[in-house]
Amino acid sequence: TAMEYFKKAAALGDAEAHYQLGMSYTIGRGVERNTKKEKYHMEEAAIGGHPAARDAVGIMEMRMGNQDRAMKHFIIAATLGHDGAMDGLRQGHALGRVRKE
Repeated sequence: TAMEYFKKAAALGDAEAHYQLGMSYTIGRGVERNTKKEKYHMEEAAIGGHPAARDAVGIMEMRMGNQDRAMKHFIIAATLGHDGAMDGLRQGHALGRVRKE
């Protein structure tokens, strides 16, 4: 199955595979939803340079109340070219967490 291939690729350090596994655990695609595994795989994908995963980690941090950490993730994701991260940065700017410097 696709999950088996993603798990094998993730074990070899593939960022896209980690991202796909993270998404699968987020929505329960082919597996039971599991927030711990979701977070682990998203963080691994983000470390591997995956822009959407970095944005997702920022959203997770925001939901946990870690706005400063979330903003750092959004800045990295935006720098990597993820357009959606700009929404998080706009929200952070409105809350006074990000300045235009």
